[in-house]
Amino acid sequence: MIGSALYSAALYALLPVVLLRLWWRGRREPGYRRRIGERFGQYRFAPERAVVWVHAVSVGEARASAPLVRALLEEFPDHELLLTCSTATGRETLKQMYGESVSIAWLPYDYPGSVRRFVEHFRPRLGLLMETEIWPNLLAACRALGVPVVLASARMSESSALGYRKWSAVVRPAFSSLAAACAQSDADAARLVELGAKDVSVCGNLKFDIAPDAAQVEAGRAWKAWLGRPVLLIASTREGEERLIVEALASTTTQALALLVPRHPQRFDAVAELLGESVRRRSRGEDPLPGDRLFLGDTMGEMAFYYSAADVAIIGGSFLPLGGQNLIEACAVGTPVIFGPSMHNFAEASSLALAAGAAEQVPDPVQAIRVANRLIADRVRREEMGAAGQRLCATHRGAVQKHIALCRKLLERL
Repeated sequence: MIGSALYSAALYALLPVVLLRLWWRGRREPGYRRRIGERFGQYRFAPERAVVWVHAVSVGEARASAPLVRALLEEFPDHELLLTCSTATGRETLKQMYGESVSIAWLPYDYPGSVRRFVEHFRPRLGLLMETEIWPNLLAACRALGVPVVLASARMSESSALGYRKWSAVVRPAFSSLAAACAQSDADAARLVELGAKDVSVCGNLKFDIAPDAAQVEAGRAWKAWLGRPVLLIASTREGEERLIVEALASTTTQALALLVPRHPQRFDAVAELLGESVRRRSRGEDPLPGDRLFLGDTMGEMAFYYSAADVAIIGGSFLPLGGQNLIEACAVGTPVIFGPSMHNFAEASSLALAAGAAEQVPDPVQAIRVANRLIADRVRREEMGAAGQRLCATHRGAVQKHIALCRKLLERL
């Protein structure tokens, strides 16, 4: 109790900072300044049916949850599906993906009154938090009001577990209040149990169940054929990595077009400035010229297009201590993968890809470009790696069915 009180007191002390940050982020992303009341548990709409609630904090979780959300819509048609998120890009992604078929709202900040109002307003019969979302006051409110909550496609790296252990007085009750946790791997499950989660099962990674958009796959391959030269995709780069990649590209000679796709849309213009005024951008409807070495993929929701257009994909977020980004999308369309040393947020998937022969790990961007050039010159090896990636995805599908079976069991108990 003391730990929870201190946690809440710290949140209240930080409220001016929270509001200032919300206003500041709204300068570039106006979505942050819309429906601010929802951030504090005030909603303009009410559910018309019983609610199943899924929280996907941002774009990555929104896309990862897609097969589960679609299965929930099919399995429980008599329920209203409420999707919550925390970022403007996440909210926009949810709107693009589902339109009016679901309800979308901000998850409130973890203030006791805010989360209590949220739970009392929607009264969800079941909640699912994607991957690593643990909010002590939210889970306490759900427990008090009898709402079972599942940690879905749960991952827990050793570094994250270490951080949680330091605040065990606050987070252990939160983990123990979960109705269940569906871990991605045995290692994730063991760490969740250590942190206090009780009903933990290994259900796999929902990302393996994502089917690439067929129209985007076809369009990407057609674009590559039209281009008539190799394409090296540098996907989901984070701040600081683009400069390292550009410097590494400058030290090599290649006929490949480097297709650079930043992870966050609010950075598109800054990356374009780094690449130079002459860089051509997909968002403008432009195509690369024959002599271009760089092309900026500055659009959202087109990763299947980009991966299908590539001969080789380098995964961003892995060359600085950021934990990496999702490589399963590349494997699903048969594109060989290269990533750097930091992949702890995708430890299981990256280990599986390496073991399957679908990926290679390198220490830095210079080595990534060298390995990519070698693969571009070796069609047979590329095809072997691509086929290995597709077999890997086929082997590990099935997480959705396990999640749905658990959801059905929990709803039947109610």
